[in-house]
Amino acid sequence: MLNENVASLINQQINKEFYSAYLYLDMSNYYIESGLDGFGNWFKVQAQEERDHAMLFLQYLQNNGEKVTLGEITAPNIPFTSFLSPLQESLKHEQFVTASINNIYDEASRIKDYRTMQFLDWFIKEQGEEEKNAEDLILKYNVFGTDAKGLYMLNSELGTRVYAPPSLVL
Repeated sequence: MLNENVASLINQQINKEFYSAYLYLDMSNYYIESGLDGFGNWFKVQAQEERDHAMLFLQYLQNNGEKVTLGEITAPNIPFTSFLSPLQESLKHEQFVTASINNIYDEASRIKDYRTMQFLDWFIKEQGEEEKNAEDLILKYNVFGTDAKGLYMLNSELGTRVYAPPSLVL
């Protein structure tokens, strides 16, 4: 059995990961409605990843005999004011998720829950990649996105992203 506080934090993280999927679907919709289907594809794949992250946390609780408590998922309500806006919001959101996972890790470390710490190691590495991807997208947009031809090429590049399920073994 997990520590009650650690289990509660993981339950909260499940909801945050599902919200992340909703947020990225909202961003995907924004881009698709704006005619940038490549950007839309990139965020749709991102939404799939976040959904899988939620399921990994859920499975971890179940594997440890803990009750999963699903919370309400709030609809995203971020107004996008430019093509750059969702990219900036995604970086802010990834930083929020990183802080949340670090908080769980801190609590697991405090009580010497090494099994949970080991489980979280994958997510900590993943969050480093998520933040880097968000930063890279902002950089690419700033370099190429203000020019119509550059935006077209960047949109085409982002349209090639395909979904790959995580390889974490629980």
